[in-house]
Amino acid sequence: MLRGGGPACICVCLLVAAGCASRTTPTAVAPVAPPPVEVAVAPEPDPPPLPPIPPVDSVDNLIAESTRRFDAGQREVQAGHLEAARAEFNRALEMVMQWSGGPRSDPRLRAHFDRLVERISAVEILALAEGDGFAEQRSEPAAIDALLDTPDPTVATPETARRAESDLESTKYDIPIPLNPRVLSYVELFSGRLKGYLQDGLGRGARYLPMVQEVFRAEGLPLDLAYVPLVESAFKPSALSRAKARGVWQFMSGTALENGLQYDWYIDERADPEKATRAAAKYLKTLYEKFGDWHLALASYNGGPGRVQRSMKRSGRDDFWDISATSRFLPRETRNYVPLILAAIIVARNPVQYGLEITPVEEPLTDVVRLTAPADLRRVAEWIDVPVQVLQDLNPELRRWTTPVRMTDYDLTVPMGKAEVLSGRLADASTEDLAPLNRYSVRKGDTIATIARKLKVKRADLAQANYLSERARLAAGQQLIIPRAPTLLLASGDRSESDVDAVVARDAETGRGSGDPVVAAVASPAPVRRAAVEPSRVVHRVKRGETLFSIAQKYNTSVAAVRQINKIRGTVIKVGQRLTIDVPRGAQAD
Repeated sequence: MLRGGGPACICVCLLVAAGCASRTTPTAVAPVAPPPVEVAVAPEPDPPPLPPIPPVDSVDNLIAESTRRFDAGQREVQAGHLEAARAEFNRALEMVMQWSGGPRSDPRLRAHFDRLVERISAVEILALAEGDGFAEQRSEPAAIDALLDTPDPTVATPETARRAESDLESTKYDIPIPLNPRVLSYVELFSGRLKGYLQDGLGRGARYLPMVQEVFRAEGLPLDLAYVPLVESAFKPSALSRAKARGVWQFMSGTALENGLQYDWYIDERADPEKATRAAAKYLKTLYEKFGDWHLALASYNGGPGRVQRSMKRSGRDDFWDISATSRFLPRETRNYVPLILAAIIVARNPVQYGLEITPVEEPLTDVVRLTAPADLRRVAEWIDVPVQVLQDLNPELRRWTTPVRMTDYDLTVPMGKAEVLSGRLADASTEDLAPLNRYSVRKGDTIATIARKLKVKRADLAQANYLSERARLAAGQQLIIPRAPTLLLASGDRSESDVDAVVARDAETGRGSGDPVVAAVASPAPVRRAAVEPSRVVHRVKRGETLFSIAQKYNTSVAAVRQINKIRGTVIKVGQRLTIDVPRGAQAD
């Protein structure tokens, strides 16, 4: 390969060849080539200079990182991980506090810091207001209310009638289904305007139907009755009706207790799909034995057996369709309930025929861990790194965010692969680590009513949380669990325990009720040991460079508490300003 190719190189080669020829043949004269002409090549222009790199704005970087920490803390709050949230919030503030010039050395930094304190304080108060471990779990509206409120459906189209008739001829149903206009009108509704509702319910029910059918098969019940929850709850365990019926099978509390379900302040087995299904099988079997007819049994499942018996007696008839032909004997809700159920069964058995596209909701893979002491679901969720909502969904029978305080053994369902992690944490955890609970030592003359009034909690909640009646007699020294948030304070550092007695003493001194969320933030931190530590009051004089956050940390309290007691609206404080601070006795200021 030639590496020096070009006009100059070629000319040199020709000259060398000519020289050689003249030496071998003297008589021949070779023409002399003109000297090579070098072509000047213009040099490439230098690239334009790059724009100067702007200096890194460390303040902006600091603000961005501090904001990122705050956002991470908010995500932890939403997941129910209060301790992780507190760590993120503390870090967001500490980064600004540790800035070389201080948090007020730059106008942008000062504005960010003030806003950060405000936002953390707001999140802390919200967590106290809504994150109470004793607050009852949220419910969803039950489908039955909306369905029975639906105006009477229109007459079924001839096409729907033909399709339903074909289904009844080709499909074997194990309860009698008449093709009367009332049933057909609801088939029309479920395959038309409410098709989406039925699709969602069947998709959700895919995880429960095999279990329901297995239970009903074992009890000798018609398997078609497994579709009753489609109308009752759309297979939502958290469904709650206007009449306070709950769960997939929409049991009233009295009926639930009669059929073996546990129901108290901590547990509501109506929301447990499998336990409620066994109770429903028992109840439906009892109703069928009473009436000997599934249409009347279903009517009594909705309206109660007493009402159906009275309607039979008043009408002199024993056929549901005859009794419900007029409005004289049964309420509209019960008259519509039975055709609703039968229509749902028809469509659910042959969904494709009616244009339904079902997307099954898969059942999650789970493990079970046996707890031997009460546990706060938020603490467990943080230990196994899942949102607390996951634990609530897997354990729908729990009414609160804590397992029952007097149940020695409780089987907690956790996601697959998390049982070993939780078991390891449980082995090293104390009872107070697992469920920080506020307790009150009963004094002579105390009653449920006086304690509830003093501690700003509901009398019924106080009694039921301790498995007592509201008129129960109390003994001096008796320990009561107080149904109020066992606070894991955000952005306030570790706290020592304050017994509820300290709350009462502080309230008596200041004249403020401890029910206020900000006051509760100071008065009711997460207990770690049972030694009661009463708060003392100090006056702090603000020094140069101090902020509300640094002062709160110094006295082991929270920014919200300092602002509350001193009636500070924003976050600005002045050098020399005197601040009143409540701090547990024995807490050391740095």
